[in-house]
Amino acid sequence: MSEDGFSHEIESVVSSIGYGPILRPSAREANSLRQQIFEQVRASGQIARATIARSLDVSPGSVTALTADLIADGFLREVEGVTRDEFSRGRPPVALELVPEALRVVGIKLSDERHTAVLTDLGGNLLASAALKTNTDKKSPHDLLNDSQNLVTQLCDIAGISPQSISAIGVGIAGIVNCETGLVAWSPLLESPDAPLGNLFSDHFGTPVLVDNDANVLTLAELWFGAGRALSNFVVVTIENGVGMGFVSDNQLFRGAHGMGLELGHTKVQLDGALCRCGQRGCLEAYLADYALAREATTVLGLSPDKPHNLPQALKKLYEKASNGDQNVRTIFQRAGRYLAIALSNIIHLFDPELIILSGQLMRYDFLNAAEMQSEMRALALYHSRHETRIEIQSWGDMVWARGATALALTELTRTVIVEGRQKV
Repeated sequence: MSEDGFSHEIESVVSSIGYGPILRPSAREANSLRQQIFEQVRASGQIARATIARSLDVSPGSVTALTADLIADGFLREVEGVTRDEFSRGRPPVALELVPEALRVVGIKLSDERHTAVLTDLGGNLLASAALKTNTDKKSPHDLLNDSQNLVTQLCDIAGISPQSISAIGVGIAGIVNCETGLVAWSPLLESPDAPLGNLFSDHFGTPVLVDNDANVLTLAELWFGAGRALSNFVVVTIENGVGMGFVSDNQLFRGAHGMGLELGHTKVQLDGALCRCGQRGCLEAYLADYALAREATTVLGLSPDKPHNLPQALKKLYEKASNGDQNVRTIFQRAGRYLAIALSNIIHLFDPELIILSGQLMRYDFLNAAEMQSEMRALALYHSRHETRIEIQSWGDMVWARGATALALTELTRTVIVEGRQKV
């Protein structure tokens, strides 16, 4: 894995075989044929017109006409295809690919301690990345806007481009977010509810800004660039500052009616239980997130609960004690693992996913992916099932969240600029 948190495998996927979800017919039939063709090229990297026509079951003439329009608008270009073997004769077939420099987008992940951002082009290539340390205090929307402006300035300086050349921005933030309106109903990062981040950011940057829950943007990273590209049904569970969940059904991200769907961390596991940072008691997050474990650590490590601590360092010390056989500390991690097993078994019963991906900073501690946790998860699931849900662990760095946020921006540009044939000058 590279130092910035990106998997080299993901980077090679973007450059060699395209990116974005590999959509099944049922997931793309609602889109215009122009959009379907563009997304087919994007997902393939390079593809011939005849292959597009067969794949979409449309006439070659329609493909030729619409790809000509996309070429004229500057989004696609012809490239000389590669012959299958050295003995093939004749001119290599002509293929289509995206024009990377046609558009640029930014993805931002706003977090408790460290904001991150990336700049990519239309080809999905990483042009620049940036990070900004922040404090854990709750912030105003304008504080987050200023931090985001700082990140965008860094990205543009690194890439040597003008901010005006950015066509869209995607933002991920923890909390309850309406992606359609950009309204953040609640976030542990914000001082007050109902913050119109989408409008505030869009007015400031003069470009479309899409805001979504951070677990959703990490799920988009898997759907667009990772293990979920060819899967129609999978779940991502994130465990770090909080506990989040993203769900993909029929190759599409599920958000719910009001942006409050799949708040796994705030499902109740204990009536009148531990206090959660949302203000309620008994949430799963209050037993599983890093701050929940740190709360236990204040007693075990003899730390003052009134004094701020270095949270990663406290968790590291706690885990070292558990690894060295301290039974009192081991029970803290074992209990957290049991709560995770309960949560995963409930996910299996509710959604029956092909795959559950566990991700986040806490996945570096093996108590969360230990054989005992998975064994208990399966014991809690209906034993009559003939199919076992696969569990995979991803411990990517925090830049991958920002990479997922670029998918928000690219989705918006596909729906508007590319489909309608308009470019930002």
